[in-house]
Amino acid sequence: MTMSKKLVIVESPAKARTLGKILGRGYSLKASLGHVRDLPRGQMGVDLENGFLPKYVIPRAKIKLVNELKNAAKDAKEIYLATDPDREGEAIAWHLAEVAGSDDKTLYRVVFREITEEAVKDAFKNPRDIDMKLVDAQQARRVLDRLVGYKISPLLWQKVRKRLSAGRVQSVAVKIVVDREREILAFVPVEYWTIEVELNKPKDKTAFRANLVSYLNGGKIEIHNEEESKIIKQGLEKERKIV
Repeated sequence: MTMSKKLVIVESPAKARTLGKILGRGYSLKASLGHVRDLPRGQMGVDLENGFLPKYVIPRAKIKLVNELKNAAKDAKEIYLATDPDREGEAIAWHLAEVAGSDDKTLYRVVFREITEEAVKDAFKNPRDIDMKLVDAQQARRVLDRLVGYKISPLLWQKVRKRLSAGRVQSVAVKIVVDREREILAFVPVEYWTIEVELNKPKDKTAFRANLVSYLNGGKIEIHNEEESKIIKQGLEKERKIV
């Protein structure tokens, strides 16, 4: 079988049309419409006993599209994965490589951050391998979402209301709130008194207030009850105040 055009897979049909105009007739453009594999719905889909390995399936709504991509890959002499340059895009590129049956094909990962003729053509001149560190980062996020969601969401259904979902971010935020509330509940209130003195110059009606903070020979004053405050007040009334 003779190989046809070079296959380029992007995420959106709009981007496929734009790149098709830039790359020309030698390329065939296809859109994955986002992820083509995911963890199964209705079950954990993560092997908790073997390194939290995810179990991926092709969603029913994507089966037809995946078959089309496989057929296009069979007829292509080269495959270019031009998904977005973030970790989600890198993971989509990896999943595409896994499902497209491209083991015997020349497969390239191309990345560009602007859809201009110069940026796109430069990316295709300088392709790279799939960055598995970014892929693993996305997989860790997805697995953590599933672990937290499937473990904590049922608790919310029991304690709050049905159909609520918990995620990795809000779950941590809730823990911070709970820890802070426990600190508040554990706080032991202590009675605290303050003493103020009103000062003014002799024969001057202008006055201002000053707070008693400390003794000249000691540290900060702490007054814990009315009796202590009366004793200190009596002592202050006998003293001469100097500003």
